Amino acid sequence: MPDSITNTSPKAGKGSMIAAALAAIGASLCCVGPLVLVTLGIGGAWIGSLTALEPYRPVFIGITLVFLFLAFRKLYIVPRQCAPGDACAVPGTLRNQRIIFWVVSILVIALLTFPYYGLVFLE
Repeated sequence: MPDSITNTSPKAGKGSMIAAALAAIGASLCCVGPLVLVTLGIGGAWIGSLTALEPYRPVFIGITLVFLFLAFRKLYIVPRQCAPGDACAVPGTLRNQRIIFWVVSILVIALLTFPYYGLVFLE
């Protein structure tokens, strides 16, 4: 009988990483957004109003860390249960997912910490 209760497809772990990346973008939107717009040549007094999302930054950071933890848990802690014909049964799949996880994690941490090192770019 197939195990229809647990979702063991490779797509199940991708959702956590995508959600973590989107939450990190939301957390850094108040700081990275104006810098990107100025870099593209878009300016004006209204750019100062983009900091309106800054009070929500801790919420986005918390959501980001929760989703990164869920992805880490799925890749390293929870035992994999794959049928022999599934894509997750291929040994290279887990390795590729872990590589993608660490690349996304580094990018997410870079976005989350941008307000601390971003002042170097503006000086």
